[in-house]
Amino acid sequence: MSEIVNDRQVFSLLEVTKSIQKTIADRYKSAFWVKAEMNKLNHYSQSGHCFPELVEKANGKVIAEIKSTLWRDDYLNINNNFIKTLKEPLKDGIKILFLAKVNYTPTYGLSLQILDIDPSYTLGDLEREKQETIKKLKNENSFDKNKKLRLPLLPQRIAIISVESSKGYADFLRVLDTNSWDYKFFHYLFPSILQGENAVKSMLAQLKRIEKVKSHFDVVAIIRGGGGDVGLSYYNNYSLAKAIAEFPLPVITGIGHATNETVVEMISSTNAITPTKIAEFLLQKFHNFSVPLQRAQDKIIDKSRRLLLEENTGFNSEVKLFKSVTENILLENRSDIKGLQNLIAQQIKFIFNNSKEQLSQLKKSIIRESLSYSATKKQELLQFILFL
Repeated sequence: MSEIVNDRQVFSLLEVTKSIQKTIADRYKSAFWVKAEMNKLNHYSQSGHCFPELVEKANGKVIAEIKSTLWRDDYLNINNNFIKTLKEPLKDGIKILFLAKVNYTPTYGLSLQILDIDPSYTLGDLEREKQETIKKLKNENSFDKNKKLRLPLLPQRIAIISVESSKGYADFLRVLDTNSWDYKFFHYLFPSILQGENAVKSMLAQLKRIEKVKSHFDVVAIIRGGGGDVGLSYYNNYSLAKAIAEFPLPVITGIGHATNETVVEMISSTNAITPTKIAEFLLQKFHNFSVPLQRAQDKIIDKSRRLLLEENTGFNSEVKLFKSVTENILLENRSDIKGLQNLIAQQIKFIFNNSKEQLSQLKKSIIRESLSYSATKKQELLQFILFL
């Protein structure tokens, strides 16, 4: 009850809040549909209740904000519906269309009690963002830029953007590093958050790091372990998609998703459903090179062997033919050879006899000249002695 204090009618706080409660209850008797962004779900596992923070933004700024409640039973029904429709639970940072009624209590103040949430609206909002990103990239002639980059013949040096502890990253390395063909790869992890409100910022930061050392890598692999459509909404982000589309190295993606391809998957150089498939794709690139090479090697060896065999056979035939022809020629010319032998022998004998006669004459001449020279020197010596 109000009271009079110094000629003033004074109400207690409870009276005022109860009056507000009655006014609001009279004004908002039925539930209605509202669209907003659920900034935080604020789920308390002990009680099962949620106290979502709802906001509306314009140009990145919050222009409206209100508290809300989502009681345990309603949360369980809504969450199950989200999992069936989106393949992911209700979570922070998504836009929702929800059925609510206005509540006001003297103790907790004004809030919206959420009775139901339409998951198809959330899915539709994600699709709108996706289409807007695609349109912008195409208008800027960026949509196909990364796809037009030539993937190296042997993409051996891989910059990986992933979470170090994720199963997808572990599967990727297992397939790549334990391949039975012993293909060797160099890979380096650039750790990043891959979902949640900081995912885009984190991935953009790692792309900038890789760009600084791009000469050391052949490709960039973005690897994620999986998830439904809501968890993949970050891969429709315009800033992230544009950075990947215009990245100077080919970007390959394996983000664990089988349907409703994201923009990042669309604009990347190569996309596979899972990290394992991406690893198999890289191995296949090596196969595409090594298998024809091995076949060519085998073909060269086989052809060389056959060529050597053919040449050896031909050579042996030529040797036999040469031997046979030579023998025939020798047989045919044997008499001529015999005559030539006799003629040569006669010539040699004649030359020898003639030379023998010449040598005898020369010998006699040398003896005469020697005796004459000796007599002359002897006479000179006697004259010299007499003179003394």
